[in-house]
Amino acid sequence: MPSASKYPTGKIALVSTPWPLYSRPSIQLGTLKAYLQSHNPDMAVDAHHVYLKVAQAIGYRLYHEISERTWLAESIYGALLFPERRSKIEKLFDREAGTRSVAGRMGLNKITTGVEKITAGFINSINWDQYLLAGFSISLCQLTSSLYFIKRLKKQYPALTIIVGGSTFSGTITRSFFEHFTEIDAVINGEGELPFSRLVDCLAQSPLISTLPPLEGVVVAQSAVNNRPTAGFHQLKALTSLPPPDYDDYFEMLNSFGPANVFFPTLPVEISRGCWWQKTTSGSGKTAGCAFCNLNLQWAGYRAKDPLQATAEIDHLTSRHRCLSVALVDNVLPKKTVGAFFENLVGLKKDLRLFAEIRATTSWTELMRMHRAGVQELQIGIEALSSPLLKKLHKGTTAIANLEIMKNCEALGIVNLSNLILQFPGSDENDVAQTLDNLEFALPFRPLRTVVFWLGMGSPVWQNPAGYGITAVYNHPNWKYLFGRPTVQAVRFMIQAYRGDRGHQQKIWRPVKEKVRQWHKSYDQMSRTCRHLPLLSFRDGRDFLIIHQQRPGADPINHRLVGTSREIYLFCRQHRALKRVRQQFPAFPEDKIVAFLTMMVDKKLMFEENGRCLSLAVPVKHIDRKKIERSKP
Repeated sequence: MPSASKYPTGKIALVSTPWPLYSRPSIQLGTLKAYLQSHNPDMAVDAHHVYLKVAQAIGYRLYHEISERTWLAESIYGALLFPERRSKIEKLFDREAGTRSVAGRMGLNKITTGVEKITAGFINSINWDQYLLAGFSISLCQLTSSLYFIKRLKKQYPALTIIVGGSTFSGTITRSFFEHFTEIDAVINGEGELPFSRLVDCLAQSPLISTLPPLEGVVVAQSAVNNRPTAGFHQLKALTSLPPPDYDDYFEMLNSFGPANVFFPTLPVEISRGCWWQKTTSGSGKTAGCAFCNLNLQWAGYRAKDPLQATAEIDHLTSRHRCLSVALVDNVLPKKTVGAFFENLVGLKKDLRLFAEIRATTSWTELMRMHRAGVQELQIGIEALSSPLLKKLHKGTTAIANLEIMKNCEALGIVNLSNLILQFPGSDENDVAQTLDNLEFALPFRPLRTVVFWLGMGSPVWQNPAGYGITAVYNHPNWKYLFGRPTVQAVRFMIQAYRGDRGHQQKIWRPVKEKVRQWHKSYDQMSRTCRHLPLLSFRDGRDFLIIHQQRPGADPINHRLVGTSREIYLFCRQHRALKRVRQQFPAFPEDKIVAFLTMMVDKKLMFEENGRCLSLAVPVKHIDRKKIERSKP
């Protein structure tokens, strides 16, 4: 345990700059601060949520709009960081903002003038001489803003040691990085708790970076290798030693704004790190996990907290900050213990509002548990509605499974915030045709959001470009607008680009983009007429079934199923193989079963894929809570 004299040179500053979600405290800052202070009780740590201050100053609506667009966000501080490149950066800004957005109507000059004033005011309001070092957490949309803060701080406080970390830098640092960003003294590679705390200990003894001994997970200029990313993670073996995140600094800033600008934030919580799907699908190391994903570069392996620890953390944070909205920020929830975790949350007797990311293979039983615990929004790993394309994406799911979980979310009233990836390299006309066909069966469910594929450094596609028809990989051209050619040629950035079949992909996926646009429009229109009932629903009459079907551009229609037809339809609420249906109803002739299923598919009341069938209508009647409590996985 450190003595009271171990940190005589000052406190630690942790900084998160724009443009993360303003309505959430930084889990990176909160977790690192809590860990540092739990292991070094005499260490004083200030967590500066600069992005919240900027959001309040420019207005939450404008901030939110900017934060949703990577290149729009990076262009704001890019223009301040490189004023000599403003005209080129303004072209990027105008292209990304368009003319209809709030940002587009304001223009780059007006926004940067305001942001520059806010930033200068924040920096000047703090005595940075009191800090032993300043650590910057840099993730998506934070690169130019962080570099601008760092440049300003170094100019005003040249002796201040600057450390950076976060997902933006995992495995990317070479010697040329330090040559182009000279204000940065060291980079944390991978998870931050262990390497950062040991770095702090060393600097407390000798504050000169030049005297720093080799530390796992810490990269300095003399240890960086030319043209080759440095490795060397140094992460916790288990997450049991992590205390709950410390969000006090965020709430102190929020409460200083006054009633007009105060809101109820969403509390980020992590119950695991890494991705077990990536681990279980590892083969040669070049095709592990979802083909497009590079979200787990900062971790090695998969670790999860005990359900009791995770539950206690949520109980503590919601009670301390008097907030009930929680975002589970895990890339994938733990497979073995997630059921117990959500059951524990029910036992808290708090009306939580939860967001989580889950796999499309999540069962109905697991989904009900989540719903009972308070899950109201989900981002599901759907990504495609074509099974051959899902195989290329390495998703481990199928179109029929994706439709089933979309239907289940509709039945439980859970908002499905999932994506449909367009223009994936190597996808073909058959993938597009299947997507267009299957979209017809998805129309009763909440529409997916289209996302054009982008190449992330470290993803399986990036590791094996030839396997996806890619002939060359390089930094995304937009970086040249921001940093200029010399820097872009020397430094590796997380957002990449490629040469291959991009033009072909844009052409063949255009009809899908248009069809999804129409899907959004028709879903909104039909939902208004349905009075919040499902667009495709059924009511059970014990020995008969009535299905109500809303149709885009046409009058609704009702269908009545009687006897065995009703039983087959209810049996296929979970997708079933035709063989299994025949076994369940041996007295019903096979040809009649096939004829019935075919008729249901033709009417878009059921979906069929590779000999498996799924009923698409959802029950109008609310699920009985006693039945939910009795249900077991």
